[in-house]
Amino acid sequence: MCDVLNIPRSTYYKSLDQTISNREQENRRLTERIIDIHTDSKQRYGAPKIHVILENEGYQVSLKRVQRLMKKANIKSIIVKKFRPASSNEKVVERENILQRDFSTKSINEKWVGDITYINTLKDGWCYLASVMDLHTKKIVGYSFGRTMTTELITIALENAYYTQQPTESLIFHSDLGPQYTSDEFTTVINEFNLTQSFSYKGSPYDNACIESFHATLKKEEVNHVQYFDYKSAELAMFQYIEGWYNRKRIHGSIGYKTPQEMGTICVSNI
Repeated sequence: MCDVLNIPRSTYYKSLDQTISNREQENRRLTERIIDIHTDSKQRYGAPKIHVILENEGYQVSLKRVQRLMKKANIKSIIVKKFRPASSNEKVVERENILQRDFSTKSINEKWVGDITYINTLKDGWCYLASVMDLHTKKIVGYSFGRTMTTELITIALENAYYTQQPTESLIFHSDLGPQYTSDEFTTVINEFNLTQSFSYKGSPYDNACIESFHATLKKEEVNHVQYFDYKSAELAMFQYIEGWYNRKRIHGSIGYKTPQEMGTICVSNI
């Protein structure tokens, strides 16, 4: 065949001995590590967070290179939007907005935010998650999961946060104008804990953007990819996501790509 094509035999044998370049070998090693990080995050991390982890591990790699390798390996972050029940047309009384979208803090237990979100199950229908976040660490310091959206649900979440964090000074607790948060029963708990209550303006979700963002992340990274059979299975999944992933393993760009748990530990050690 070489004689027919007028090709030297040495050229043919050289073509069989294809040496992989140093760059290609490095790309293969990087791709293997990228896949490991992506898998460990349950496919939740995209290129920016994977890039930060690689740099922290000592890799000299650009974000664009990570993006190219991920595209070549056909891997990407999972983001799925799904149905959310619409709010009612119930009349809402305006309350004082003390936070005024000022989410900045100097330490832990300075500003907390709370909200409720919906989780669907096959057997038990809609269930509800009430969460409380510390704005300084982005940690979910308290939460409660139930089958009804009641004042008791948010009270348990706040009590969990209060007794876990044990704040020594008065702090601001901010929420929307939901009837649970504006109820006399919840106001009594707020006063017992010596908290200052703040409310979003009507129809202004950006007033409570941080906790809204957490619930959106919960849906994109976990809920929208699973069909829970019943209340118990959903409750277990919420515990595993919040305590096993979000608080202790998920890095956040807004706090220097640390986990909420790491951020809280740094704050406590500085006190």
